[in-house]
Amino acid sequence: MRIAYPVFYEAQPESGFTVTFPDFPEAITEGDTIEQARFNAAECLSLVLDVRMEQADTIPFPLTSEEVEVVEPDAATQAALLVHLTRESEHKSLSELAHSLGSSWHSVKRLENPRHSPTIKQLERAAAVLGKRLVLSFDS
Repeated sequence: MRIAYPVFYEAQPESGFTVTFPDFPEAITEGDTIEQARFNAAECLSLVLDVRMEQADTIPFPLTSEEVEVVEPDAATQAALLVHLTRESEHKSLSELAHSLGSSWHSVKRLENPRHSPTIKQLERAAAVLGKRLVLSFDS
C-alpha cells in the first residue's frame, strides 16, 4: 500500500503557489516556487495526519489516480499510518493486535504514533500479524 494523497497547486496572480488537499480541508500551505510548494505540501500533510492520528479523527484511505499529482507524508508518519489503516481494514482492535504480537496495548499504540520510531523488526512483526509484509524502497 502506498500512502499518498492528491494535492492541488494553484498559481497565485502575484507569485507563488497555494497548496490544498481535497481529502483534508484543514491542510493548506504555499510556496514561492513549485519545488518549495511540493516540499511544504509533504510537511503539511505529515502534520495533518499526525494531528488526526493523535486526536483519533477520521483519516480517509488514500485513493490515487494517475491524472492527479500526489504527495507522501514523511517516513515516520507513513509507518504509523500504514499500521493504523491496515489494522482497521483487518477489523482488529489495538488489544487484538497486542495479543497477537504478545505485547502490551501501550506498545502497540506507539506503532501508530509518528513521534515514536519503531524498529524495522517491530514493523515486520506487526505486518506479519496483519497478514502483510513490510517492503522498503528509496524513491527519487
